Amino acid sequence: MLLKSLTNRIILAAAAAVVVSAVLGFPFASDAGARLDRVLKDKVLRVGTPGDYRPFAMREGDKYVGHDVDVIEAIAALIGAGVNQPIKVQYVQTSWPTLMDDYLADKFDVAVGGISRNVARMVKADFLPPYAPSGKVALIRVDMKDKLNTPESLNQPNVRVIKNPGGTNEKYVDANLTKAKVTTHDKNAEIPAMIAEGKGDVMITDTLEAILYSKQDNRLYVAFIENPLTPIDYKGFMLKIDDSDFLRVMNFAWDQLRLRGELDRLADVWLR
Repeated sequence: MLLKSLTNRIILAAAAAVVVSAVLGFPFASDAGARLDRVLKDKVLRVGTPGDYRPFAMREGDKYVGHDVDVIEAIAALIGAGVNQPIKVQYVQTSWPTLMDDYLADKFDVAVGGISRNVARMVKADFLPPYAPSGKVALIRVDMKDKLNTPESLNQPNVRVIKNPGGTNEKYVDANLTKAKVTTHDKNAEIPAMIAEGKGDVMITDTLEAILYSKQDNRLYVAFIENPLTPIDYKGFMLKIDDSDFLRVMNFAWDQLRLRGELDRLADVWLR
């Protein structure tokens, strides 16, 4: 009886794996990886985000909004439809200084929110395909645009730079604005208003965020938009790399959304 019960369980598990692979379009694998198994079993995809970077992911009260939020929700819905069960997105609050530590501590399965793809992150993680090309620019007040119009003009003792900690913005400031008066403010989303109000002169950020804030507040101006301060880079959704099946499913879902035009539609809503 015990042997028969065990045999039945194995057959059912194998049948479920065939259904998942057939619906999602993957070659059959006798053993799905542990992370994908957990996502499907718990019906939960854990998503880490700092939630302070418009237009990618922004925490508003008890919810998150933005391009990356809409895309990851669409990915979860597509996977859930493929296995005939809903997959819930569970957001995990992280921060730019603790992003990689939280990733390594396995607090989430994927991280979103305007994360730049770079080698330092790639050696520890994987990424979904790149999107949102942008370079570093300076968000300044309109009345400073004739004064702060060269990279050298930003790096002066009388120029007040406000940076957020832990990300690529801070890396640029620390490497290039060594003579400026630099202060750190840990809430990235509050810095543009501080610049507009005259509490600082410069915020270094990415093209898309700077354009968004300049459209929202006519006191703000984006310097170096035609010639960014850094080479163009791309954003990406950062994934755990301990399960090749999980990576394949996530990449498949992204590609399906691309082929169906959903990624273009969401880019039109948030990024263009």
